[in-house]
Amino acid sequence: MDKQPVALVTGGSGGTGQAICLALAREGFTVLINYNNNIDAAEQTLELIEQAGGKADLCQADIALTEDRDLLLEYCMENLGRLDLLVNNAAVAPPERHDLLETTEESYDQVLNTNLKAPFFLTQAAARLMIRQLQEGDIASAAIINCSSVSAYAASTNRGEYCVSKAGLSMLTALFASRLAESGINVYEVRRGMIDTAMPPAVRKEYDRLIKGGISPIKRWGRPEDVAKAVAMLARGDLAFSTGEVINVDGGFHLRKL
Repeated sequence: MDKQPVALVTGGSGGTGQAICLALAREGFTVLINYNNNIDAAEQTLELIEQAGGKADLCQADIALTEDRDLLLEYCMENLGRLDLLVNNAAVAPPERHDLLETTEESYDQVLNTNLKAPFFLTQAAARLMIRQLQEGDIASAAIINCSSVSAYAASTNRGEYCVSKAGLSMLTALFASRLAESGINVYEVRRGMIDTAMPPAVRKEYDRLIKGGISPIKRWGRPEDVAKAVAMLARGDLAFSTGEVINVDGGFHLRKL
């Protein structure tokens, strides 16, 4: 078995996911890049890692589907031989932003299935694998990192289903941190603010206005690399005596100053 630890990153093909994959590769992980539709971006992430001297692999899977989650973990174990770190990064926004009173069940189900149900059951299955590997001495340590959002507590009434999914992900972090501590598996949450990634022009214009107006003490867009550095810090084990910890990468938005 390869002695190099393996990190599985969901939604690792582009944007923040790509930055996380690159950061983990620099930390010495073999990275399994999960993607759903954008194979070109996934292959670009793979190429960037290999150009930098790192190791990575690709696996297509729609994590909203039970059978795809199972296949993703099977692929990881069969082809890379181990799983040391799970990063639940994949998420979707509502197809359209609607007032809370107009939110449809279809949109709610789509967002919650990917953003909350999928990481819940992927974490459950990955934890079972990690516990077995730890007990058998196949890996020395294991961790799970959930990529959340300030939407876990900041209400946006035109995308309520997204806020509910992120609030649930925060509780998921607390639940699994409590349950898995006895097995030596730490669970963390990286809570991102306004990060400069692809988004509709109207949304970007509104966020530009809010940032300029001082909605957060640090008056700039966050970068994917800002999130990736926080994930890398946790992956290294820098907070080994902490679990359930929330790392805010939001320019200080959480300070909620008057």
